[in-house]
Amino acid sequence: MLGPIFIREWITVPRRPRHYLTRALYLGGLWILLLTMWQTSVGWEYTATLGDLARFGLATFRVLAYLQLTLLLFFSALSAASTVSLEKDRRTFLLVLLTDLRNYEIVLGKLLGSLLPIGLLLVGSIPVFAVLMILGGIHPFQIAGVMLVLGTTALAAGSLGGLVALWREKTFQALALTVLFLVLYLCLAQGLVLVPYLLEQFSLPTWVDATSIRVAQNALDPFLALGEVLHPSPGQRPLASDPRWDMEGLIAALPFSSAMMIVSALLNGCGIVKLRVWNPSGEPIMQREVIGAAPVEPDRIHAAPGKARPVWVNPILWREIATYAYGRRPLMVKAAYFVVLALVGYYALFVLDRREWAAAYGLVPIGILSLLLIAAQAVTSITSERDLGSLDLLVITDLSPREFILGKVLGILYNTKEYIFPPLILLAIYAVRGQLGTPPYGHPELLVAKNIEGAIALGVAMVILMAFTVMLGIHVALRTDNSRLAAISALGTIFFLSVGTCVCIYLIQINGRFEYQWLSFAGFIVAGIGGLWWVLSAERPSAALNLASTVLPIAVFYSVTSMLIGKPGSAESIDPFMPMIVTGGAFGFALVAMAVPLMSEFDVAIGRASAIGE
Repeated sequence: MLGPIFIREWITVPRRPRHYLTRALYLGGLWILLLTMWQTSVGWEYTATLGDLARFGLATFRVLAYLQLTLLLFFSALSAASTVSLEKDRRTFLLVLLTDLRNYEIVLGKLLGSLLPIGLLLVGSIPVFAVLMILGGIHPFQIAGVMLVLGTTALAAGSLGGLVALWREKTFQALALTVLFLVLYLCLAQGLVLVPYLLEQFSLPTWVDATSIRVAQNALDPFLALGEVLHPSPGQRPLASDPRWDMEGLIAALPFSSAMMIVSALLNGCGIVKLRVWNPSGEPIMQREVIGAAPVEPDRIHAAPGKARPVWVNPILWREIATYAYGRRPLMVKAAYFVVLALVGYYALFVLDRREWAAAYGLVPIGILSLLLIAAQAVTSITSERDLGSLDLLVITDLSPREFILGKVLGILYNTKEYIFPPLILLAIYAVRGQLGTPPYGHPELLVAKNIEGAIALGVAMVILMAFTVMLGIHVALRTDNSRLAAISALGTIFFLSVGTCVCIYLIQINGRFEYQWLSFAGFIVAGIGGLWWVLSAERPSAALNLASTVLPIAVFYSVTSMLIGKPGSAESIDPFMPMIVTGGAFGFALVAMAVPLMSEFDVAIGRASAIGE
């Protein structure tokens, strides 16, 4: 019923070696996190009681559920968007439209085929939840409710990514708009609490109350819906005598799951209706020779109609800046980014005001979002040319590797300047407000100096991270023949570095016994080293890249623990320059380790890709 596109994925996915490797790594990461939670909540120094086991099982169940929701939300949307957009870049999507496949077979086949590996990972996590259920404190229907929330969330996020990819013609726009629309949706779902306040301010009739807003949020926000499944509100919890008591977790998931199914149906329905309206788009118009027309001078003949434009000394930089290399409406991506920036900035600066860790609530989401958009721009700057076949033409030109790489880097920085400056401006605002450093106890006069130090250290580290992200996207795209895998690897590396850091911070904060968590944190570091090694140097091993893969997770772990623990025995935060030097040095070394081979072996990298394709 779903057509040959989905059937092909259903048959070929289990045959791919990376399918089993991905499942093993995913479940292995969950088990390492489970071990970490055991050391944090129980430890090895005494025998755990039944109550300890139940508390551990419930706490770990909640952490794993929220972690999986975050991963599914991002990778489902990214996978569905990249499946369609990268096939558009290869011009093979037009061949699919020429077949007798129905619209729904193309749209649903692409969507469900891209979500199939993710769905198998979700199913593989059920035994982990079942083991936690044996410990007590978790009901089987609660696991069913969590699976229902996670599954429908992945379906809705994938439907959004697929629709955006069908709408936009360029990979960068598809990936960037998918991430931005996803974040914007979450911001609007959280912002529903402002509806009664706005109605009151504009003297409009108040037709909603706090209870109805809460119900609407639970039906739209995946994180709130998951929270209702894990610990329902007292007002919505059935009585113990009610026959629905045992199905409490599953019932709490039904409003959100129903809403996501409706949203998915609307998004896919729109894609099915507009499939052949939006595609093909932006196709070049072939100019036919007119019989009897006067001959055209050879120097006035060029590919595009209109007046010929002079090309700069570096044609790569000219193409990146002066042409529509990434779509005809790049302002749409930037407008969506600024809307998200305004919402997050308003919440972080005015709603949270000066609470503890208020700066993190503003800098972390904006910083991660900017890094993801920069990575998307960097990786698509190479994959779009490879898919069009123009990358191989550079082998026979006199363009040097240094000109190519510098042209790409400068073009990426120019196109992403709107994503580079906002985090730095927000950092300066927090420094002026005095929220970047804590002075020593009894010395409030040192507050200004501490904030200046923190702003300089964080600013330098942020600039180095952005430069690393640019080079990472170019490096991965040049060394990975599969464009879809290159995009997922580059964006996934940035995402996992961010999520891994946040998980590490959470595990340190929930328990003060940091010394009992060394073993599990060592497991996380080893897993991070293996993942970075696979992304950076698995195809072509390098001693410098191997060293960079080893140093990066250790440097990030050191910086996080230094900033969180601070100076023992005092309320003063640690000197920010040492974490900045360690983190900046590690990422700077990785940047150089990627840049030097690309500037000297650019022709080898392209020749290798062409040889494999032949």
